[in-house]
Parts: sequence; C-alpha cells; structure tokens
Amino acid sequence: MLNTAKTTLGFFGSLIRKYTPLQYKENSVEDIFNYLNINDTLSCSGQPGKNQFPLIQKAGYDVIINLAPYEFIESPLKDEEAIVTELGMGYIHIPVNFFNPTTEDFDMFVDTMQGAWDKKVWVHCAANARASSFVYRYRCSILGEDRQAVIWDLREIWEPAGPWKTFVFDEKPIH
Repeated sequence: MLNTAKTTLGFFGSLIRKYTPLQYKENSVEDIFNYLNINDTLSCSGQPGKNQFPLIQKAGYDVIINLAPYEFIESPLKDEEAIVTELGMGYIHIPVNFFNPTTEDFDMFVDTMQGAWDKKVWVHCAANARASSFVYRYRCSILGEDRQAVIWDLREIWEPAGPWKTFVFDEKPIH
C-alpha cells in the first residue's frame, strides 16, 4: 500500500515536471521515475523524460515498449517514437486504457516480447503501474516464473486494485 501511495504521488509530481519548467536529476536510468530492473534484459518504469531516452540507449536497451495511451492527461511525449528511433532503438506503442486492461492488450504485449526475445527491452507507461503489471503477468503466465518469487517486484511499485487485480492475478495462461 505504501508503494502504491509513492507511485501515485510520484505520478502527480511527474505531471508537474511535465507541464512546468521544474526539472529533476536525470543522470542514470535508475533516476527514471519508478525504475525497476527485472534482469539483464528487461526493465520497466514510469514515463521517461525526453533527456532520459539517451540514458536508456547508452545502457544497451534495444526496444522501448510504451503502454501509455495518448488520450489522457498522463499522455506520453508526443514525439517519443521519433526520439527513440533516432537513437536507433525499436519503438512499440500498445495504448492500454488504465481503467480497462484487456486480454487483447496483453496478447499484443506477449507477441511483442516474444518478437524481441533476443533484445534488451524497456517497458514503460505513465507511472509503471501498467508496465510492472504486464511484466509481472508475462513473467508468470508466459515464462512460467513462480508467482510468489516475483510478486515482490510488482509490489515494489504498487498493489494492483480494481480491474488491475483481476488482470494481474488471472491464473489462466494466455497462450
């Protein structure tokens, strides 16, 4: 619960930084909002700033998967795809409605992850709630990792509630 509050407050802080001249430390990937390293080839976070994508690229990431939609106040950088591809990384946008994550969204995510099996992947959304949830579910239902062993990565960011609790803890394998 404490991490969910931290994520919520941090998200509002990121909106303030996005819409005002206030800036924050951006010296490493660890400084990206709600950064969570899963393993040597997978990390997730909240929305990276424009100046943070070069840090991600320098850290060796090949693919950026953005799960945030464009329609809401939380919308990502409008030129994110251009920024990412100019740095030589692949860019995939799977806009997930925060209030209605779907199996179809997850299927697209799984296809993308499987297409990038030999790449270093960075998954993000606005606050890392969507991203950490998709990564957790992928690790459990597709990679077969033990739910109890990896739940702490998810809880480092937040405790899913509402439709996310159902989405994340769905026990049925997708594929």
